[in-house]
Amino acid sequence: MHRLKKETPAIAAALRTGRLVNVMNWFVLIIAGLCEVGFTYCLGRAKQVSGWEWWSWMGGFLTFTVMSMWLLAKATLTIPIGTAYPVWTGIGAVGTVLVGIFFFNEPTTFWRLFFITTLIISIVGLKLLS
Repeated sequence: MHRLKKETPAIAAALRTGRLVNVMNWFVLIIAGLCEVGFTYCLGRAKQVSGWEWWSWMGGFLTFTVMSMWLLAKATLTIPIGTAYPVWTGIGAVGTVLVGIFFFNEPTTFWRLFFITTLIISIVGLKLLS
């Protein structure tokens, strides 16, 4: 089979060492964390409604939950579970607090923002160390 484009030396080296797959799995892990935010948003909306609208939000909750877990499992193919799980939950925690503040009128206090900031710093630190 003839390739239309030649691989750059950097891409060829990344493919040989598996680093490209690892980088892609970090994107997968971030999307998994965002899906966690999605399922908490759906859960928050579901508690505000009833009837068919409740079922719709719960359907979204279940969809995002399954997607989040599946993507987390995919990401752990190359990312150690001891790193992937805290990053996944951290993205979900930070995102859920922000969703609560922006969409559900939850309080914004100094200490709440301080601890969310420390959580973000911890997530970045885990990424830098792995």
